[in-house]
Amino acid sequence: MPPKPAKPASRSARATGRSLSIVVPVFNEARSLETLHAKISDVARRLASTRGLRIEVVYVDDGSSDATYRIASTLPASGLDIQALALSRNFGKEAALLAGLDHARNEAVLFMDGDGQHPPELIETLVARWLDDNYDVVYTAKAHRDNEPWARRTGVGLFYRLINWGSRHPIPEDAGDFRLLSPRAAAALRRLPERSRFFKGLSSWIGFRQVRVDYEPALRAHGATTWNVWSLLAFSIEGLTSFSVAPLRFASLLGIALAASALCFGFWMVLETILFGKDVPGYPSLVVGLMVIGGVQLIMIGVLGEYIGKLMWESKARPVYLVAEQTTKDATAGAKAAPAAARGE
Repeated sequence: MPPKPAKPASRSARATGRSLSIVVPVFNEARSLETLHAKISDVARRLASTRGLRIEVVYVDDGSSDATYRIASTLPASGLDIQALALSRNFGKEAALLAGLDHARNEAVLFMDGDGQHPPELIETLVARWLDDNYDVVYTAKAHRDNEPWARRTGVGLFYRLINWGSRHPIPEDAGDFRLLSPRAAAALRRLPERSRFFKGLSSWIGFRQVRVDYEPALRAHGATTWNVWSLLAFSIEGLTSFSVAPLRFASLLGIALAASALCFGFWMVLETILFGKDVPGYPSLVVGLMVIGGVQLIMIGVLGEYIGKLMWESKARPVYLVAEQTTKDATAGAKAAPAAARGE
């Protein structure tokens, strides 16, 4: 594996005092980005005044088709530093989170969505749990899912039960990406080398002192979510195969159950023939048995294929993301363009 690229040279200079980087992945959020930035700037000024925190915000444009990056690169650095990254294409949210983590120049790192559903006012609560209560990972979770359809609530519950099945490091149910990592927790997360990433799982796996903060998601200011049933299903499969061996265990148990059922069925057919003189059922039982066994075999092959695909992706060692453009703007200086960077280790 090639050596990791050097971190931004300015990080050590900025890490002399308490500092926080706010990473915000954005995708086609041009209409709401200025409003969100104004709220984050207000919070940053209050934290600078009450906590003495130096704060920067890192906007990661994950291949938007609108003017998201242009707006992000021209936002005013009022009370906080600004970085704007434009990825070369849409790599997905996990890659955008990693890009923000790699380019964050401050000690602690906070992740939040750019659609406005993660209330910026809650940042002060997360910072308080970090600084006052010495928690290393302060994660948020939805207080309830009463406003969601029954099918989605059921699917989410099944997902967490499956991914935590037999796990020594369970992922808190309903935990989101809106969370704060202390300096040592952020440093630990940077050390994890895998490319098939599942941020929620990795943030739980690193350990340290963790605490949950419940919140009520705000309504989207503009547009509609791009997540649908199929994208959520694909994300669930990605998370399961990236962070858990539960599907493999389930496939093994299913195979054992089918083998035991076949053995019992065969034993019953022998007894039925010997004791009652009945003929052994022929065509129907044969066809049903072949279809069941064939279907289970295809499921198992598919599960194995998902894991083999992960191994192939890791062995190719392609960059998780590529940066096409980058702009930095300090609170006390103007904007300057920075060279594009790639992350592939």
